[in-house]
Amino acid sequence: MPIKPLAAHAGPADGWLPVNMPNVLYTDTKAQELEVELLDTPVAIRATPISYEWDLGDGNTITTDNPGKPYPSEVVSGTYSTEGWYDITLTTTFTGQFAVDGGPWQDIAGSIDVDSEPVPVYSKSLESRLVDGDVPVDDEDPWIPERTADTEGAQDPHATHRTV
Repeated sequence: MPIKPLAAHAGPADGWLPVNMPNVLYTDTKAQELEVELLDTPVAIRATPISYEWDLGDGNTITTDNPGKPYPSEVVSGTYSTEGWYDITLTTTFTGQFAVDGGPWQDIAGSIDVDSEPVPVYSKSLESRLVDGDVPVDDEDPWIPERTADTEGAQDPHATHRTV
């Protein structure tokens, strides 16, 4: 039975964040229930997420049983030390149960890992500058460059695997 990947959420909704600013990571926690009929008997299958592995795209990874929460929570988060584009990926480990014809739930041995779609985030180095308040601000977002080989983020030479 196909288990749907969870929606991974990373960084601010704008798709970019400043270098060294926390990149907040979170996902859904709902169990998935699937229905199938085997030999004319209804069988329900339930897949429950139990752990989450985040790959921040720069060599840093986080394993946790906490799905995280949106900002301002920083329970599950990381930072980028250099400017560039990064793809954040989430691998969710699910355990399963089944119930035959409305009967009690029974555990399925083992687990399954399901990968979510990558979330692209741009980490930007910022500088403060004095500006003329009488000059209108351009509405175009100057922070997100086109994604090219030159704008890809660097690997962190001090990358670690954290358990949260």
